[in-house]
Amino acid sequence: MKSVLLSIALTLLGLIHTITVGAQDFNLLETEFAKSTILPKHHFGFCLYDLDNDRVVFGKKENQHFTPASNTKAYTLFTSLKHLGDSIAGIHYVERGDSLIFWGTGDPTFLHPKLDTRRVYDFLKNSNKKLFYVSQQTSEEKYRNGWSIEDYQEYYQPEITPFPIYGNLVTLRSTGNGLVASPAYFNKQLRISERSNRTFWVSRKLTSNDFELSSIHVPRNFNTSKPFIWTDSLAVQLLQDTLHKNIGILTDYERPEDIKTVYSASRNVVLREMMLPSDNFLAEHLHMLASDKIYNGFYTDSLRRHMQTTYYNNFQDTIFLRDGSGLSSYNKITPRNMVDLLVAIKNMIPDESQRYLFFPAGGVDGTLKTAYALDQGQPFVWAKTGTINSVHCQSGYIVTRSGKKYAFSFLNNNYAVPTSYIRREMVRIMTFIRQNY
Repeated sequence: MKSVLLSIALTLLGLIHTITVGAQDFNLLETEFAKSTILPKHHFGFCLYDLDNDRVVFGKKENQHFTPASNTKAYTLFTSLKHLGDSIAGIHYVERGDSLIFWGTGDPTFLHPKLDTRRVYDFLKNSNKKLFYVSQQTSEEKYRNGWSIEDYQEYYQPEITPFPIYGNLVTLRSTGNGLVASPAYFNKQLRISERSNRTFWVSRKLTSNDFELSSIHVPRNFNTSKPFIWTDSLAVQLLQDTLHKNIGILTDYERPEDIKTVYSASRNVVLREMMLPSDNFLAEHLHMLASDKIYNGFYTDSLRRHMQTTYYNNFQDTIFLRDGSGLSSYNKITPRNMVDLLVAIKNMIPDESQRYLFFPAGGVDGTLKTAYALDQGQPFVWAKTGTINSVHCQSGYIVTRSGKKYAFSFLNNNYAVPTSYIRREMVRIMTFIRQNY
């Protein structure tokens, strides 16, 4: 009997010791936060979740709401994994007599400089039928609520459309003959500005596809991309120019029951390209693809409500999302929300080698390539970053030297120092966790 009681007592002492050591460990992390001279000057929140024991082990303002910027793309990743198959739908079509009638799906890869597989292009090119494109309406405008209108000509904010083409961008490059546009259609839209400036620049008009150049003297190796104003007729014109075929436009043509689909790129390839360099265009069009699959049309606002009521209603805090990319300043989440999402993604993709492919690896690739140094020759953080004006965030996964695995979310808003200061502070604290837990 005494030996049994002694065994129980030793077990209890062991448990108490474990709990005490754990408390001391995270007191050390509290001390590390307290050392910061940067973090107390702005709104920040942090949540650390033990994936091995399924519990939050440390938090600071983890239940408060923040603007997440491109951390929003992790929600788009989750949505895409839930609703899109292994391959992306490129176009829907039917054949009627001597005609091939097709609909856009929101596929962002068509004639995209990095992602196009040529499957849709070859299908249309090789068809011996007359081609007809069907115009479609969307539930939201080409820009999402909360986007900055002054960014209309920035490469990272192209218009969101039912049938994107060339990434909805014009690429402008210097050659021996001056500046050349691709697609070539836009060469006729280039004008020399009457405004003089020592620095060479290219600017697009707000309400048209007219591009101004500051000078006829184009610097060597100049290369830039600008969004164009998309219309059905322009998309068809660009498609005709590359297919060298006439294409008609149909309106109010409902999709029949016998509709077929041509698939284009691998879903996972597009998701990785969205997540690592943080591509807004791909994120928004993945929303278009998912809503098209669920609703047979482009109802991305309905898609967000569906995700909220079906999946996010069990999360600890309310989520407010107005887009799929994070460009909207109206998006609001908490660090606990992000951790809830990361756990849900982990449950969908338990294989770490596969899951980590969707997140930039610190010191290796994507938006974290130069942020972290490798530790013992290995990356230890896989996280989505997010940056807009006075917003810088990281949310993802960390593996410590002891082999512990955590999900974390580190959100920063409303700071008035260079973003590099915030980035270094997050790296300092995450590296401390790597080395001490």
